[in-house]
Amino acid sequence: MDHVYVLREVSKQYGPKGVLANDRISLEIKAGGILGVFGPNGAGKTAMVRQMMGLLRPTSGDIELLGTSIVRHPEFAPAHVAYFSQRIMALRVFTFREILVHTGVHRGLLEAAARKQAANLIDKFDCGYCADRVLYTLSGGEQKLAFVLGAFMADMPVMVLDEPTNDLDPRRRAMAWEHMLERNRANGVTIILVTHNVLEADTIVDRVVIIDRGKIQAAGTPGELKARFGGQARVDLTLKPGVAAPSDLTSRARHVHGQTWSLRAPAPEVGQVFNGLIDTLGLQAIDDFRVLTPTLEDVYVEVTGRAWDEPKHAD
Repeated sequence: MDHVYVLREVSKQYGPKGVLANDRISLEIKAGGILGVFGPNGAGKTAMVRQMMGLLRPTSGDIELLGTSIVRHPEFAPAHVAYFSQRIMALRVFTFREILVHTGVHRGLLEAAARKQAANLIDKFDCGYCADRVLYTLSGGEQKLAFVLGAFMADMPVMVLDEPTNDLDPRRRAMAWEHMLERNRANGVTIILVTHNVLEADTIVDRVVIIDRGKIQAAGTPGELKARFGGQARVDLTLKPGVAAPSDLTSRARHVHGQTWSLRAPAPEVGQVFNGLIDTLGLQAIDDFRVLTPTLEDVYVEVTGRAWDEPKHAD
């Protein structure tokens, strides 16, 4: 089957006159790919994936998973999809290890197999020191990790992960990304990834959907979207302490903080722009600089008109 998920004109409205969280979303998700779902808080991302898991019923439209309608058969989704919710579930009276084992058993593993896989994940992610502690005694990041590893249990063919790496320390966050890639490459696992870690996600996703105001605003491969929306490169420039920014810089650039300024220019013209700044300022006035090619963050800003970390309201 070419597509694991097919969404057809899916809309979700809360109440007769309530918020329209999703507005006629149509989307085909190919088997074996890694899809990044990006958008500001309140864009409708979580509402969409909860409907894909059968946890919310669409107001209109249909969602098929492996050819079966999730709207008519919501019980089909958890039998085929590992779901990680950004809201930690109420299992804090269990130990870290028990959460992994119970998740594996609920997904069809025999207890011995579940314990073996749990032990392997605990060892791989260096969690032995907390594996047998009750969850509520652990830090927020350790609690989050327990549920992230739970999503990896039983080797499900599809994973839907909603903000999986928030609150993880940098080392374990990198390990989680790498494990996702391993599962995708070795087993062809389809991954649907909702995340705000756009710069990290840029390195693993092969297709992107940007959602804003309940609608899909852009979709394509990272390369396609960068070429279409992110054709401008960025120059970040830090002046030495005490150097006043000239009007030629302040009129064209965005003040980031302190002595740092950032400006955008068409990628083919960025060299000319930078040389012009050197002519105006002189090299002795520049403390540091960098030239950045278009990223998915640039695409996001272009599509939504908002900086990546600019909050809207809860999703």
